[in-house]
Amino acid sequence: MTDAYIQTIGNLISEIESFVLKAVPELNRMRYDVTWKPDGSPVTAADKWLEDEISRILTKKLPGLTFIGEETWQPDAMSVNDWVAVLDPIDGTENFCSGLKEWGTSLSIWHKGQHAGSLLLMPELGESMSSGNIPRVPHSRIVGFSSSHNAEISKGLQENPEGRIMGCAVYNLFNVIRGSFARFINPKGAYSWDLLAGVALAYEAGCIVKIEGSDYDGRFLEPNRRYRVDIQHRYDLHSG
Repeated sequence: MTDAYIQTIGNLISEIESFVLKAVPELNRMRYDVTWKPDGSPVTAADKWLEDEISRILTKKLPGLTFIGEETWQPDAMSVNDWVAVLDPIDGTENFCSGLKEWGTSLSIWHKGQHAGSLLLMPELGESMSSGNIPRVPHSRIVGFSSSHNAEISKGLQENPEGRIMGCAVYNLFNVIRGSFARFINPKGAYSWDLLAGVALAYEAGCIVKIEGSDYDGRFLEPNRRYRVDIQHRYDLHSG
């Protein structure tokens, strides 16, 4: 990928970040307008509105884009083009519609199967990271776990006295990438819109990234399946 492409995607990611931050008052107006998906999880009017708005910006800037959004993706309608964007507009919707600040936006952009740039943004916490802009924390003992309970998570919490369950993949991924978590484990699995931006940024940051028990090699994660993920931060890469 050329430097011009990298700069273009960096500028586009910055534009999306600025848009989401400015949109927070509008999102708050739709925050408690909740309906329920077939699996029993909540979706708000804010989720749908934000996905539509970000999709509009991306498709205008990247003609022919294949857009994969959590709220609108249809398996039968997918045709992958040169540019692909994967979005979770509001990750941690249960937190969001309960009035908590631990929610975020996850965006990953790919070109011909190669990672072009990603964004993890938590607007109400004032935290963001993107390709080439990853903050660092010197050290942590905390292990984060996904909120989908199973026996492996129970065992992990017993073995790690500093375990955390936060209910937001963006929060978990952001914090293991920067080192505020020593490790993040999702043993049940999640979809690409939950994981791809964080996994790509973790790989960029030099974390130990395992998908389905194998070393992650930078590949695209397909949207039609769940992936189990285990990410460990490598503090030796930036001691002090």
